Amino acid sequence: MVIVVTDSCASVPAPMAQELGIEVVPYYIHSLRGTLRDGVDMPANEFYEWLKTAPEWPTTANPSAGEYLEAFRQAAKRGDGIVSINMTGTGSGGFQSASLAQRLAEQELPGVPIEVVDTQQVAMAHGWSVIQAARAALQGQTVEQVAAVARKVAEQAFVGFTNDTLEYLQRGGRIGKAASLVGGLLSIKPIIGIRNGMPAPLSVARTRSGAYRRIVALAQGIIPEGSAVRAALMHVAAADEVERFRALLEEKYSVIEWVIAQLSPALGVHSGPGTVGISVIPGDL
Repeated sequence: MVIVVTDSCASVPAPMAQELGIEVVPYYIHSLRGTLRDGVDMPANEFYEWLKTAPEWPTTANPSAGEYLEAFRQAAKRGDGIVSINMTGTGSGGFQSASLAQRLAEQELPGVPIEVVDTQQVAMAHGWSVIQAARAALQGQTVEQVAAVARKVAEQAFVGFTNDTLEYLQRGGRIGKAASLVGGLLSIKPIIGIRNGMPAPLSVARTRSGAYRRIVALAQGIIPEGSAVRAALMHVAAADEVERFRALLEEKYSVIEWVIAQLSPALGVHSGPGTVGISVIPGDL
């Protein structure tokens, strides 16, 4: 059987990752509280409460090739093939680490085919790619077939999110300071998605409710209204707020699967508490 390996930034809920047999490699968060393994050393809710008053902004780092190699070793104990599905290689170094680990594994794990996929996506657009690939693996599909599922899902996924401020993205170096200042002065709600493998402004709105409607409208530009879809509601310490998307999505789509996903702290550092958004994929993928 093929085993799917991914990184913690996929934000696949832990029970789901366990059920699907996904091997998760943690990113790192460097802070005044020390170096934390994403999703391992501190519960996300506790981390986000601390983040609101953190005296110095944390930084993040991707896993090393050695850590991916260890994940491949563990995966090889359970299966006869491996597909590593990584967040965007344009915005992070995890894909490069996994690719190096793949080359190292050629010598150490002969006879175990490994494919490394760069989703060019983030958050649950990446996560859906992982989930659907893991389901394909459980159905007995080959390494090549599982990797093809991962790429197809990533190519067709929509992701969009918003927050009251661009401050967190600016602190994390994901947008320029000028854009952050303009957003604050105009009191607009930025809508962020992924473009060419990097977080990018997609639109703006004057209110939160307007931003939510605009995000769903942008999704319809990727997946036509009336389609059957799988939908992820994503948030950073805002579980109640993100539920407001549910009715908006049900107005436009036939939702055949819901996933509620709190973004991993390694992502939440860059988007900040209060972030909410969606990721939607066609239901037939």
